[in-house]
Amino acid sequence: MQTQQDEAKWQAFSERVTYQGQPHVDIGAFDPALEDITRLNERNLHVLRSLAALDERRSESTSDDDSPLMLELQRMDSKINVLLDIVDRLLLPATLLPPRQPVSFNAVGMIVPESALPAAESLLVRLHFDACRALPLELPAQRGRLLNDDNTFVYFCALSDVVEDGLERFVFCHHRRKVAEARLTGMAENVPGGKYRV
Repeated sequence: MQTQQDEAKWQAFSERVTYQGQPHVDIGAFDPALEDITRLNERNLHVLRSLAALDERRSESTSDDDSPLMLELQRMDSKINVLLDIVDRLLLPATLLPPRQPVSFNAVGMIVPESALPAAESLLVRLHFDACRALPLELPAQRGRLLNDDNTFVYFCALSDVVEDGLERFVFCHHRRKVAEARLTGMAENVPGGKYRV
């Protein structure tokens, strides 16, 4: 039976832009103490800042500015990204990552396959993103409604305001990038031979 809080969270989730993708996802039962929540909020803020910095560097490296200085900065940026990727892989080999799951989430909650959830009401959601997979977001959550497609809605709880804001920005930037990519792909497909232009 759905509570009023469940319904309010689902409504709030449905009205916002969502991140849609397949990050590595691990969800476990969670019985947090106050200090656990404080620690998680601090860690999540650090992870969100790291992801934002990596995204900014990636978007800057795709600039149309082809001055010698910008080209040199792009080469340095590529080398830094390779080093970060190597360190990330050493810190957390792919074999130790949880499986990828198709998810849709925003700062309110997440839709996830029911099969990925443990038999618990209070949960801890860990999301590992490719840009920084050794540093997962760890989000306390509650089980919400079961959806018609074998998915379940879970809603986040006990997130600090700054973590919620950071999640909103992360989701918005991801959504904006996907829209831009879709437009570029559409433009390329409308140009003869556009898909194969170098």
